[in-house]
This record gives sequence, C-alpha cells and structure tokens, in this order.
Amino acid sequence: MLYGTRLRALSIATLVTMTAALALAFFYAPMDADQGFMQKIFYIHVPLGIVALCGFVWGGINGIQHLRTRDPKYDLRSYVAIHLSLVLGAGVLITGSIWAKASWGHWWVWDEPTLVSFLIVFLLYATYQPMRFSIEDREKQARYASVFAVTAGAFVPLNFIAVRLAQAYTHPRVFATADGGLPAKMQLPFYLSLLGMALLYVTLWRYEMASKNTSWQLRALRRKLAGDDAVPPVGRTAAPTLPSS
Repeated sequence: MLYGTRLRALSIATLVTMTAALALAFFYAPMDADQGFMQKIFYIHVPLGIVALCGFVWGGINGIQHLRTRDPKYDLRSYVAIHLSLVLGAGVLITGSIWAKASWGHWWVWDEPTLVSFLIVFLLYATYQPMRFSIEDREKQARYASVFAVTAGAFVPLNFIAVRLAQAYTHPRVFATADGGLPAKMQLPFYLSLLGMALLYVTLWRYEMASKNTSWQLRALRRKLAGDDAVPPVGRTAAPTLPSS
C-alpha cells in the first residue's frame, strides 16, 4: 500500500471540513444557556475523545492481524495508530480540564467518571512505548507490543460501557432534547467536527506511515549500495519497519 498517494487531496479535504465545522460551531450552533460561549469547546473535546478511542481500537485490530500473520506492516500500523491516539488523548485531557474549570470552577474533578476513565485509558497507553522499546529483540518487541495493543484495545469499549452505566454522572451535559440527543442546530456542527477530526487522524496516520516507509526504503537503499545486507539495528531507538518486498 502506498500511504503517500492522494495525501494532498486528503489534507485539503481535512482542512475544508475542519474549517467548516469550526465556523458552524462558532457562528451557527446556539449558545448554551448555562455554560455560555465556553460550551463551544464541546465541538473539539468530544470529537477528539471519540477519534482517540477509535484509534486505540484500530491499533488493537492491527495487533490482532500481526499476531495472526506475523507481517511487520501490521505492527507498524498499530504502532502509528497508538502513537497518534496518545497525541489526541493529550488534547482530550487538556480541553476537558479547560471545560471543567469553566463549568465547575476546578481543573479536575476526581468523582467524574468520564474524565477519570479517559485518564485511566490514557495512562494505560502511555506505558506502550516504554514497554515496547525496553525490548531489544525486534520480533519479540513486535509480538509483545501487539499483545498489549489487543488487550488494551479490548479494555477501551469495556471502559466506555462501564462509564455509561455509572450512577454518578456529572459531566457537563449538552444533550438537551427529551430523547437524549443533540438539539437540531447542534447536530450538523458536531457531526461535521467529528468527520473533520476523523479525517485529521487518517491524514496524520498516512503521513507518518509514508514517512516511516520512505525512511526505511532509504536505509535499505544505502545498505544495498554499501553492499551490506545486515538487518536494521534493534533496540529502543529503532522504530517498527517493514520488510523488503
């Protein structure tokens, strides 16, 4: 798969979608009666959280594929998926803290299950890279990382279900209609923001995959020109690589 193909078109689509989503969120969506303008952060915070969690699950799916096939490309896909989800996860915690400060007067509320559960997931995945690069043998490194990705990926939906079933539910509410859904004028900005965030994730994922594949091909070419058929170095400074094919 050529990860660098059509990246320009994907980047433009992401930019247009995100710009339209933010414009609708700021100028079309109604102002919340209780939280005022600060509620607008909902259109960034919630899509960030959804996409980050889906990215963790995507990393687990690729981990399953790697364990099943032993194909290094799935290990690389899993690695990049989790790496990007951690970046988005940091954004979720930052925007969530800002929202909490504006809504509750505190940067963090420990008895709020939505915030705490996401923090637990984030801290769980924060151990992924230290664990991975503490293993010198590349095959064992990829195998253990895949097991981690699968196990942690299965924890994500279970954690989400547990939060939804929790009795104490004090997260700022923006679902104001009688059936629990979004008000009509909030739906388009929200779903467009969610689409834009998903496109952003896919764009960054493909950029990083293309970058790592290009770097590997350059290293392979240098080794070939130098007449050196040795495998790439292993250890904590080495990122996942693809085989020559």
